Amino acid sequence: MVSASVSTAGAGSASPRLVVAAPGSGHGKTTVATGLLAALRGRGTEVAGFKVGPDYIDPGYHTIASGGPGRNLDPVLVGERSIAPLFAHGSRTAELSVIEGVMGLFDGRLGSADEVPPFGSTAHVASLLDAPVVLVVDAKGQSHSTAALLHGFRSFHPQLQLAGVIFNRVGSQRHEQVLREAARAVGIRVLGVLGRADDVQVPSRHLGLITAAEHGPAAVRAVESMADVVAAGVDLDAVAALAGTAPALSARPWSPDEAIGDDTGVPRGGGARIAVAGGAAFTFGYAEHVELLRAAGAEVLPFDPLSAESLPAGTTGLVLPGGFPEQHVAELSANVGLREHVAELVARGAPVHAECAGLLYLARSLDGYPLCGVVDVSAEMSPNLTLGYRAAVAATDSVLFREGQRVTGHEFHRTVLLESEDSAPAWYWRAEKVVTEGFVSGGVHASYLHTHPAGQPGSVARFVRACVP
Repeated sequence: MVSASVSTAGAGSASPRLVVAAPGSGHGKTTVATGLLAALRGRGTEVAGFKVGPDYIDPGYHTIASGGPGRNLDPVLVGERSIAPLFAHGSRTAELSVIEGVMGLFDGRLGSADEVPPFGSTAHVASLLDAPVVLVVDAKGQSHSTAALLHGFRSFHPQLQLAGVIFNRVGSQRHEQVLREAARAVGIRVLGVLGRADDVQVPSRHLGLITAAEHGPAAVRAVESMADVVAAGVDLDAVAALAGTAPALSARPWSPDEAIGDDTGVPRGGGARIAVAGGAAFTFGYAEHVELLRAAGAEVLPFDPLSAESLPAGTTGLVLPGGFPEQHVAELSANVGLREHVAELVARGAPVHAECAGLLYLARSLDGYPLCGVVDVSAEMSPNLTLGYRAAVAATDSVLFREGQRVTGHEFHRTVLLESEDSAPAWYWRAEKVVTEGFVSGGVHASYLHTHPAGQPGSVARFVRACVP
């Protein structure tokens, strides 16, 4: 097992925790993880929610359920040595933490199949955190065969603590009895049984679930339903006791102040006022990003491009994170005053960090709707999904990165650029051939590539320095 003690500085923390995993996608991990967070919080337990991998959507539901920021744990984007410190940072006030896995328990980065556990997988993160694992199994259409499934998942990596199972979509009492017998045959404890509760389903679309911010009050109701179903079908006392068996972590909590450091030349209170887009169209951001911006001395000014008539007063820099602008393009386009204000900011040379949705918002148009027009490119929806990690190299000096700097990022979009301006690219990487991607022009860095600021804190410091007037 990979030790969780990746940093020996600082006092250890009890950090009760467990990982919610599954044999694959679609078994009900999000329902169980979110329901556990909400049900335990409803009993008065301070909880924290985490998601393995780069997914931005599930943490939004974790935020509703836990009352605190949902956070990601992705060894590919931040490095495995940062996982335990980031977890310790995010769980520092929690009595119990729930870590939702990604895909199947042993599904990791492509090319890591020979590693056990595969790099970037749920099992990898569970090992780094020395956390017990609860497997959620969609039992529809299965009975005694679940014994073989459970045995296989436990024996594939024996050092991993597969401590229990929660059966989902169980059809009857007889079905439940057979499943319990199957689990008993291989010595796996059944922690819960959930029926076929369609009322907890959250609407989905081309890139997964609809985000909590877009789903609005319906998302709150969905989380409440998940809590009710989990509270009724899962032994919460047993889950809490299991989480308490996780050994103390000796990892020192990650600190945004320490990550930025004192030797970066970042002025404290130097006048950097950075507007950060949010709301329903720009939901893809990591909690650590804002923490790092503030640690670097910036004043962070949240705003919603769907409703704000202009950028916040005194804005000296702009962050446009990812999201679903294609779902709100008519409203974004109709907000002409804000679009013009963004174009004026860019014309003044102000630093702009735009990722994916941000790139599209800066484009001339999306699906024919006029947008900010500061990046000379148009975009449209595509039937093809672009998805995967990228080992990228900064192609051009920018307000974020030095030319030649290496970064691991992630692409996740179903839009394509129709025309590309003749400007410096932001990135290049090698797939079947060398790929150039993104745009660097003046103070603008616009790209499809998502990066995790906790993996590149120097880029945040560099950006804040550029935002000082």
